[in-house]
Amino acid sequence: MTGRLPGAVRVVHAADVHLDSPLRGLRRLGDDAVADTLRAATRGALEALVGLCEDERADALLLAGDLYDGTWHDYATGRFFTRQVQRLADSGIKVFVVSGNHDAESQITHSLTLPPNVHRFGVDSPGTVVEEHLGLAVHGQGYRTRAVSSNLAAGYPREVPGVVNVGLLHATVDGSRSGGEHERYAPCSVDDLTALGYEYVALGHVHAREVLATGRTTVAYSGNLQGRHPRETGAKGAYVVDLVPGEQAQLTFHALDVARWESLEVDVTGAADVADAMGVLRGRLLEARRGAGDRPLVVRAVLDGPTAAAADLADAERLRQEAEQVAEAAGVVLERVDSRARPPRAGGADDPELVAAVRAAADALAQDPALTTLVRGVRGEVGRLLSDAGLLDLADPRALAALARRAAQDLSTRLEGR
Repeated sequence: MTGRLPGAVRVVHAADVHLDSPLRGLRRLGDDAVADTLRAATRGALEALVGLCEDERADALLLAGDLYDGTWHDYATGRFFTRQVQRLADSGIKVFVVSGNHDAESQITHSLTLPPNVHRFGVDSPGTVVEEHLGLAVHGQGYRTRAVSSNLAAGYPREVPGVVNVGLLHATVDGSRSGGEHERYAPCSVDDLTALGYEYVALGHVHAREVLATGRTTVAYSGNLQGRHPRETGAKGAYVVDLVPGEQAQLTFHALDVARWESLEVDVTGAADVADAMGVLRGRLLEARRGAGDRPLVVRAVLDGPTAAAADLADAERLRQEAEQVAEAAGVVLERVDSRARPPRAGGADDPELVAAVRAAADALAQDPALTTLVRGVRGEVGRLLSDAGLLDLADPRALAALARRAAQDLSTRLEGR
């Protein structure tokens, strides 16, 4: 249990649970046990969150939006959540929830009666709940529709005097390092939030953990509770927050993810051959394995740097087989491996003009606005499969441009390396 400040209100801040959300790319893993773990990961992470609240003797749990992932597929999702918050009710722990874009009121087509310890904020205007016995006031507003373009924070009330004040909001805050990776919903600024005078503002929507402001008002994204695909990497979990009126919040992060994704850039500069490069990869995988503890670890790796092994590493099938063997020995599941390695020096090809022509053709193709038209037929046949697996979005011109450049790089590497 984390040491508690005298007289402090203790809350746990989590967001973006996406309960029962389908994780993408599992069919490529080749490990049924890990795939099964990942399928149940959002439930396992929520159970761990409830356990954290109990272990830390929290006064309240704050859920900052996207508890669900749109319309329920069946009532089992709602029943599971209800069972978990009933555990908190039995421990006397309050739960405060705002809806986000994925679980906007218009999308939740099922409803179940929740225990009385759960307060779900309304969607028409900001509401305030004051728990006098805790010395806590919580302010929040949920989403009525999926796309909220107005600044909800602008309507939040000022602080309630004499108690700890917490704001609960699902939003895009200007200046967030990862905010640009998400749709811009309920946009606001850090100044909008600190001006409210609260001790803490618990944010959701952005899936990366980040503290945006400290001092009289602390503003933070907890990130999502469980990584769901290869782009949601690193430790995921929740903040335990100790709050005293008028003082700076004290945050402690707790990892709660059931399984973890990592993306590794592996520098193979100077590797004499493929075996040498695999030795470097093995070291990075073992390091990542230690960092993940005993949870399953799924890795996407990219080998980069000048090396005499560049041409051999450009053989995608050989690279995959070699890397999977190394990953298996390290206790890691390899989701994908690519090589951007290049020969130690340019100009080694028998025909340097051919290499230059390949690169020029790829650059021209990557800048061609008609590139998406060229793949229209393929998109109709396999586009959905590639997108669902997290491999490639054939409707995204940027992804296609990157693919063209990658193909040119692989070909020129082979030419130069031979």
